[in-house]
Amino acid sequence: MPNYSQLNPELLVATVEQLSKRVGERFPQAGLFKVSRHLCDIATESRKRVSKSARRSIWIRCLIGLLLVLLMAGIAMSVAAFKIQPKPGSVTWLEFVQVLESGINDIILVGAGIFFLASLENRMRRRRILKALHELRSLAHVIDMHQLTKDPQRAAGVLIATPSSPRSELSPDQLIRYLDYCSEMLSLVGKLAALYLQRSDDAVVLSTVDEIEGLTTGLSRKIWQKLMIIHAGPK
Repeated sequence: MPNYSQLNPELLVATVEQLSKRVGERFPQAGLFKVSRHLCDIATESRKRVSKSARRSIWIRCLIGLLLVLLMAGIAMSVAAFKIQPKPGSVTWLEFVQVLESGINDIILVGAGIFFLASLENRMRRRRILKALHELRSLAHVIDMHQLTKDPQRAAGVLIATPSSPRSELSPDQLIRYLDYCSEMLSLVGKLAALYLQRSDDAVVLSTVDEIEGLTTGLSRKIWQKLMIIHAGPK
């Protein structure tokens, strides 16, 4: 049964690929099409990274298991130290305190080692996810650059181009589709970032994903302002 409470990585990748095909069919020579193909590559890689981030590190788990075995062995040796005494009552209070102190020290050291390994695994996972999120953030700015010079007032016939104006051969209808594609790509960048939250509850990852979603929403808002100008047309 489909899970509608989480993003499906397979469907998300398929949506990105479908969008790239749509961009290529309308603007095969545009740089935006190349960006959409790059977005497809990132989406495919994100699917693999999310799946990999959910796996536990085998070698770290083995080390933690080894430390637990050492801890149990240390406790067993401490207990056995009392049993090998010549007489049951031959253990003095000082000897008992020394053995107890040694056992506590072993527990503290091994516990610190287990904590370090567990936190190391989390830090490694966080570093990989943040690197992927940084790539998505950079891509959002690249998409924004492609719509930055698209002047809606010229397309709507409100302004006349000057010699220094960016060259544009898009009709109003074509520009609407172009800006729509940019907005859709930004939305998908935000969804790819949110994909990492489904396998991580790290506070730093959550903050970074929120930042990317806020960024893509803000950039999309600028695009929709341009679309409103085009739809309004010349007064």
